[in-house]
Amino acid sequence: MADRLGRKWALVAGLLLCTGGIFGEMSLTTRGAFLASKLVLGFGLGFYLTVGPIMTSELSPVVLRGIATAGVNLGIGIGQLSSNGAIAGFGTRSDCWSYRGPFAVQLLFVAFLAAGLPFAPENPTHLVKKGKLEQARKQLVKFAIEQETNGKDGSLMDCFRGTNRIRTMISIGVFVCQHAVGIIFVLGYASYFFQPAGLAATDSFALGAGITACIVYPGFCSITSADASCSLWGMFALTALLILIGIMNVIPSSGAKWAQSAITVIWAFVYSLTIGAIAFAILEETSSATLRAHTAALATATQSVMGIIMNFAIPYMINPDAGNLKGEVGFIFGGLGALGATWAWFYIPELKGRTIEEIDAMFHARVPPRKMGSHVLGTSSDALSE
Repeated sequence: MADRLGRKWALVAGLLLCTGGIFGEMSLTTRGAFLASKLVLGFGLGFYLTVGPIMTSELSPVVLRGIATAGVNLGIGIGQLSSNGAIAGFGTRSDCWSYRGPFAVQLLFVAFLAAGLPFAPENPTHLVKKGKLEQARKQLVKFAIEQETNGKDGSLMDCFRGTNRIRTMISIGVFVCQHAVGIIFVLGYASYFFQPAGLAATDSFALGAGITACIVYPGFCSITSADASCSLWGMFALTALLILIGIMNVIPSSGAKWAQSAITVIWAFVYSLTIGAIAFAILEETSSATLRAHTAALATATQSVMGIIMNFAIPYMINPDAGNLKGEVGFIFGGLGALGATWAWFYIPELKGRTIEEIDAMFHARVPPRKMGSHVLGTSSDALSE
């Protein structure tokens, strides 16, 4: 839809779906109808998770592209923090608004997006691909975009052909890395995890809210220094923290439990500063311009599939009547994180400050991703001629 109707109209469609899903959550009472509302809302959010980063990348100047796309994760963090605040504010009520209230708060974001969409420009790249060159020029698009797109649309299968294969693999791989280091475990199950670990329910909720807050501040930091090296050292740091969580679990003391909780909060801070934010920048910089919508869709789908797998597996790991691993689950994600960090060492490229033409030239020349940051484009014209 983003390729056929344009990025802006795809966002409009997502907004309508989100609005319908939110009203369904608030008004429907049967389980089936509520589930259907959640699915409609999730489908609408998929539009924004896919098209939002695409537009951010394509409309940003080269010098701001990494910073702008890293800001996507900051927005997600602010949303999560707002949701925790809404749940805390309405959670003490005893009427139906204890659950309807947090759902209703989502309408504030709908109103914010609806107010801004009329002023959002259509993506110049899309206009060029549809042959609307005059409209593209009116939006101050550079002539280089015409050369970049050449008026052609790629197909989904093109993402797996030629040099696009490794570009797709990198774009998808960074989001797999997020799940390998336990993003669902920390953000989705932290509050529950703290209770079997020995903390009181009130302390567990406070720490869960603290984890969400720790995502926001480093999110502001990451948009000022977004580069691939951050995601690389972040993967190694997160892996070490996960292993440390596991080690703390085998130490029989109350201090170790609080240390475990503190390490989890530090994990959230490091995650948001590194792979949490930079993954979006890597996706938009690595994917080919003609295949960016398809690549982003594949990355979003991969992230959803990984989320389903983790949401199914983690309860069995930590529930007292199942695996009852408690903090030892850190060893599992520490091992997965080590594999992800090894992959990141070889395949996450440093593309900060590179133009789209330079990135295309390096991939066409089959420059190893690990060497792209220091590669000198002495024969870029030959590469582009391919």
